Amino acid sequence: MTTIKLTTTLAAAALGLMVAAPASAEIGACLITKTDTNPFFVKMKEGAAAKAKELGMSLKSYAGRIDGDNDAQVAAIETCMADGAKGILITPSDTKAIVPTVKKAREAGILVIALDTPLDPPNEADATFATDNFKAGELTGAWAKAMLGAAAAKAKIAYLDLAPSQPTVDVLRDQGFMKGFGIDLKNPNVIGDEDDARNVCHDVTNGNEEGGRTAMENCLQKDPMINVVYTINEPAAAGAYEALKSLGRENDVLIVSVDGGCPGVKNVAGGIIGATSQQYPLLMASMGIEAIKKFAETGEKPKPTPGLTFFNTGVTLITDKPVPGVKSIDSKQGLSKCWG
Repeated sequence: MTTIKLTTTLAAAALGLMVAAPASAEIGACLITKTDTNPFFVKMKEGAAAKAKELGMSLKSYAGRIDGDNDAQVAAIETCMADGAKGILITPSDTKAIVPTVKKAREAGILVIALDTPLDPPNEADATFATDNFKAGELTGAWAKAMLGAAAAKAKIAYLDLAPSQPTVDVLRDQGFMKGFGIDLKNPNVIGDEDDARNVCHDVTNGNEEGGRTAMENCLQKDPMINVVYTINEPAAAGAYEALKSLGRENDVLIVSVDGGCPGVKNVAGGIIGATSQQYPLLMASMGIEAIKKFAETGEKPKPTPGLTFFNTGVTLITDKPVPGVKSIDSKQGLSKCWG
């Protein structure tokens, strides 16, 4: 497996010259993730690499510098096209801006599968293998509401989202949390249009710990009495906790998140995160590689889970403080299923 990080379309053009070699008999696949540092994407790459090796396929992996680096993903797709790839697996950073480049790849006969994060609109990919991201958020919102009991009616909630472009995964998790907590979504396709007084802050984190810390500090400036924090992922949750801890607020604020990576599940066990929704990136990636091989050999494209627009790879709430009406497993069980 080759791992390449691209930052500009010029880099792709240069690489295009480098890869203009005779085509191999192997079925070529590409994996394009948002970054190569988040444990979620590291595990996704491991899953894709293992399955490609098992099936006798070649795999090249690409990543952006940071979450939201659309230019790098555009460059990566262009390189995959030049390299004669039969299929591309992508976790899109900007779910709208990447669509024109995805169209070019599909028009060239390449199978494009979105992993984890649907395109906008979702049917611009041939298929999507993902967590039910709305459900993932909904589980954490329902748990937080139950934990607060009657006090949920006067909660003060901070949302530590992903990026200003509001990629689909960002919107789905954010809006799912609101539904679970009992907040009117208004337009379910938009973050920040709701008028519920309990929502006191939205900020973005770029999905990393530093961003989570900064976003939490910004939200506490708006309202120092925030008592519920939803975060797009567990690195952002870790940053939020550090910001709260610096003010002595770490024990009186509920933090919920999504991912289910081993560091995040350990933070559930340690009381840093109250509950997190676990997803399964290795399964997404390995299934994606299998789908590319099948498409290359038969022309058949993968089908969604019946009743859904995507193939659902599952989600499980993990908490050591279970509540009635919200199905969950504890952190010990979560550690047996975690990644990263």
